[in-house]
Amino acid sequence: MYLTLSLASLQSYAQATKEIFFADVTIYVEKGKYYLTGSQGGEGKPQGFALLESKDLKTWAVPAMATDSLGMILTKGDHTFGTKGFWAPQIFSEKGTYYLTYTADEQTVLAQSKSLLGPYRQKEVGPIDGSEKNIDSYIFKDTDGKYYLYSVRFDKGNYLYVAEFDLKTGTIKAETLKRCFNQTEPWEATPNYQSAPIMEGPTVIKLNNKYYLFYSANHFQNIDYAIGYAVADSPYGPWVKYKNNPIIHRSIVGENGSGHGDLFEGIDKQIYYVYHIHNSSEKVGPRRTRIVPVVKQWDKKAGVYQFSVKGDEVIVPVMAEK
Repeated sequence: MYLTLSLASLQSYAQATKEIFFADVTIYVEKGKYYLTGSQGGEGKPQGFALLESKDLKTWAVPAMATDSLGMILTKGDHTFGTKGFWAPQIFSEKGTYYLTYTADEQTVLAQSKSLLGPYRQKEVGPIDGSEKNIDSYIFKDTDGKYYLYSVRFDKGNYLYVAEFDLKTGTIKAETLKRCFNQTEPWEATPNYQSAPIMEGPTVIKLNNKYYLFYSANHFQNIDYAIGYAVADSPYGPWVKYKNNPIIHRSIVGENGSGHGDLFEGIDKQIYYVYHIHNSSEKVGPRRTRIVPVVKQWDKKAGVYQFSVKGDEVIVPVMAEK
């Protein structure tokens, strides 16, 4: 029995050491491959963002064509804004240019590159909107070609805001800035970790002329950090929160602190959500990366899609053996 337990512990330890410790994660899909980036966890990591590559979502490696051994795509001080707190990246492309929006120094930033693998840089170093602190940027392109910046602004808590975004100038149209919604639901503020209202980590998609805003709520150190969504007829709202939120929570996926990620369509046409969890039941960081399949069902009566996840099919991504 003792030998069996020891072997099991060793196997568990080996698995854990190969796991990926990215938080605030996103996955970009191109040419049959997945590309993962996020806030880097652990001490001694360079300030910026690294990119990993996979064909199956399970096993990951630094891309063979990467410019360095760590797969760094954006580095502090290399024609980029920010000195610390490099969080929550998102990659998207438009007309042959790749864009990376991220947070640094509690400001949202936009950098660009002609290569998916970077380096992502700025022609003029600076934040998107330096008028006040804003974090967790997500840039959404509507079907009419207009762009919108969803981000978090501070007002005795973290609240989601939206504004029309000019991709050419890298700025918001300030007169369009609008708060998405307030903290209204019990799951958004559980007593396991007391904090001001927090709603963050937005992702927006459009289906059948409806806008779906996925977001995280609770403080990230709360074991009940979780993900829900709201629906609207406009990028600005008004938003109606899904009655069965949250759709990703420790009670569903089995691990604490499940939140702040991104929705993406897989090579297999399956929808997935990539997110992070707490390091363990005893400590929060460095946080671990997870991926879960998403179920999309049409509600004919309500005229909207309903989303849930396959909590028993969570993928634990690991680094490939060298």
